[in-house]
Amino acid sequence: MSIPQLTTEQLQAARAAATQARRVRADLKAKVRTGALSLSEALDTAAADEILAHVKVVDLLKSLPRVGEKRATAVMERLDIAPNRRVRGLGRHQVAGLKAEFK
Repeated sequence: MSIPQLTTEQLQAARAAATQARRVRADLKAKVRTGALSLSEALDTAAADEILAHVKVVDLLKSLPRVGEKRATAVMERLDIAPNRRVRGLGRHQVAGLKAEFK
């Protein structure tokens, strides 16, 4: 199957949609970083929103205060979450574990 050729307008619309999605995801992480949203609230919001569901779990964890690469990786390993997992791919036990870890 070949890739369909898009018109200039279609390409511009796709680029605009992708940019908007990145901004929405960055806004969620910024709210978590500043404390406007807790991790629990962020996970619930992301579960209900198709765009936010594509946020990587490790990036969301690193947005939390006092959580860096090492702690995020350790928590994910302990909860059996793959390093490249996105929020939409989390199981209910993994979500519950994350919420319990970062009350």
